[in-house]
Amino acid sequence: MFNEVPELYDRVRPGYPDELFADLGAVTGMDERSSVLEVGCGTGQATRSLAALGCSVTALEPGADMAALARHRIASFRNVEVETSTFEEWDNRGRHFDVLVAASSWHWVDPSIGWQRAHDMLHPGGWMALLGHVVVRRPGEPEVYAETADLHERFCPGNPAWGHPPLEEDVRGTDEGWGLVDDPGELFGPTMVRWYPTVQWFDGDGFADFLRSQSLYRSLDRDVREPLLDAVAERIRTRMGDRASRRYLSVLRVGQRAQ
Repeated sequence: MFNEVPELYDRVRPGYPDELFADLGAVTGMDERSSVLEVGCGTGQATRSLAALGCSVTALEPGADMAALARHRIASFRNVEVETSTFEEWDNRGRHFDVLVAASSWHWVDPSIGWQRAHDMLHPGGWMALLGHVVVRRPGEPEVYAETADLHERFCPGNPAWGHPPLEEDVRGTDEGWGLVDDPGELFGPTMVRWYPTVQWFDGDGFADFLRSQSLYRSLDRDVREPLLDAVAERIRTRMGDRASRRYLSVLRVGQRAQ
């Protein structure tokens, strides 16, 4: 799905805060001697930050175009290898790792295979880390979905995925478990969850490009998606002063491999 638009994805998708990687390193003890497996590296946004920690990174990406762009983006690092494969089908050639990282990608992995395979590929005492973003809103703050609900309903009526993001304070209260993915049961110990607020600003055309990188919009027929996004861009220009925010809580979820 994203392999169709790798450059757009790389340009508009939010990265992860440096503080998140500092905390990941502190919790897991990750350093230049550590081996890291990254599942679903996309265009290498998180990969670059992992590589900067000095550890050895093997990054998996099933999309050939996304993997090619990731290799280009991390070409200056000698400690990273990008392999084109799904996690489920990848041949690890007997290798094991200290940390497994999945940045906004673990929900694409088959849960009947993924958790057990992650456990088996980690050294005893190894760590599993899920990174992600949750779109949030703050009370009284102008918000794109509220301003464009009528457009979404006009061009794609009845889609239950449209709607207002949750309030930031409500999301911060959900600090247990592995989030919206299936639970691994007893394969991993209790999770540590930390939140990191961030915000992106766009003009109307930029916000439309951002939405073009989202799976919810990419799954629409082009004849529906493009008129909708053109209308969203025009609404941001005319009603929001051509300046719209996308507010997130980035999240780090870390748990240790059970013995």
